Amino acid sequence: MPGTKRDQILHLIEKTRVLRPQDVEAIGISRTYLNKLHAEGVLDRPSRGLYILQNDDPSEQRSLVEACRRVPRGIVCLLSALQFHGLTTQAPFEVWMAIDEKARLPRTDSPSLRIVRFSGIALKSGVQEHVVEGVTVRVYEPAKTVADCFKYRNKIGIDVAIEALRDCLKQRKATFDELWQAAKVCRMTNVIRPYLEATA
Repeated sequence: MPGTKRDQILHLIEKTRVLRPQDVEAIGISRTYLNKLHAEGVLDRPSRGLYILQNDDPSEQRSLVEACRRVPRGIVCLLSALQFHGLTTQAPFEVWMAIDEKARLPRTDSPSLRIVRFSGIALKSGVQEHVVEGVTVRVYEPAKTVADCFKYRNKIGIDVAIEALRDCLKQRKATFDELWQAAKVCRMTNVIRPYLEATA
């Protein structure tokens, strides 16, 4: 393998930590070089189509990084967003991601994904971008995440939503007004009102 191409791939993976074949093709290198580096033991392949350095030391957020590389238009939501913001004691084994209601369902074996379909303002509102391991991770802000938890309380449990609300206020991750505005976006004002009043 020509050293220049190898060096370019290694330089790229040092910045992004997780590579896809289309990333190397975007800089004019055939995806077959990834397979060669994998065969040489330089790269590891945690799942089909994703490559990392063999001796890479992943952060706690590696599954989010891999999920966002797999689903570039997806947004980390619900239990995974709670964990990201430190608002839950839950440790989800799946990465919860929101996608547009009309988007194609992503097919992936790893990381394990739990897909939820959002639409309109509920999809676009409250999205933050964080750089984790050199990758832009899109995640809902704390207030929007709490409101989403009340909206999907039948999936995750009302106790999780209440705990998230209390922790969000206690840790000052969001104000009452921000939580109320997020509840409006999610059409959850009637549901969340008594819990907000109880914490006042």
